[in-house]
Amino acid sequence: MNLNLRTVNVTRYITPLREGGSLPALAEADDDFKYVIKFRGAGHGVKALIAEFLGGQIARYLGLPVPELVFANLDEAFGRTEADEEIQDLLQFSQGLNLGLHYLSGAITYDAATNDCEETLASKIVWLDAFITNVDRTFKNTNLLIWKKELWLIDHGASFYFHHSWDNWQSSAITPFALIKDHVLLPKAAQLSAVNAEFTARLNDVVLREIVNQIPEDWLHWEDKTLSPEEIKEVYFQFLTLRLAHADLFLKQAQDARKTLI
Repeated sequence: MNLNLRTVNVTRYITPLREGGSLPALAEADDDFKYVIKFRGAGHGVKALIAEFLGGQIARYLGLPVPELVFANLDEAFGRTEADEEIQDLLQFSQGLNLGLHYLSGAITYDAATNDCEETLASKIVWLDAFITNVDRTFKNTNLLIWKKELWLIDHGASFYFHHSWDNWQSSAITPFALIKDHVLLPKAAQLSAVNAEFTARLNDVVLREIVNQIPEDWLHWEDKTLSPEEIKEVYFQFLTLRLAHADLFLKQAQDARKTLI
């Protein structure tokens, strides 16, 4: 499977999508497609882009429906005519490489009360989110869309939350994911054991290394750390391989949490 991302140049800022504190935006690129752009100048900076990238790429490799990801380049002059000062500042601090998700025009937000999700797909999504420690797929904020009668996963920027403290990444990698109890699809995830067997067999060091190595070096110069870009990549890789090796921990956590719901 080709996991390489295309790079596009953002040509037109269309409108902000005022969701949370990250201020993503709908924009058009030089390939004439529209994208939801996640900006490096937003709240959690490049760490949110790395989480979005890693989560989306792992999901894609596992066959889950994720809108196409692209690297989105923002020119130095872009946004100077933007009237909103907050947005102008955001664009100024986001010059360079950002991340875009193909815009699913006409998509509606998944609602557990009215939309269905079959149990195998639900189990795959729950497993993925437990693996990447995604705290943001709840009933309040599902980060799931219905587009052309199919379910699509968006917004993995809150995953890998260990990297906001960073120093305890080893213990974070082998910690059961307690917040899975709030997952919107957990009640439907009746095939977790089968999915765990499938996904732990499909993922391996070679795949995870390939994905991690694709993180742009431009996103790996952190003012709060003395680590080199290669050292930061190595931590992400070790985190993923260690977590995969201990998948039984977060699997059991999810299964136990589900028992309290059904």
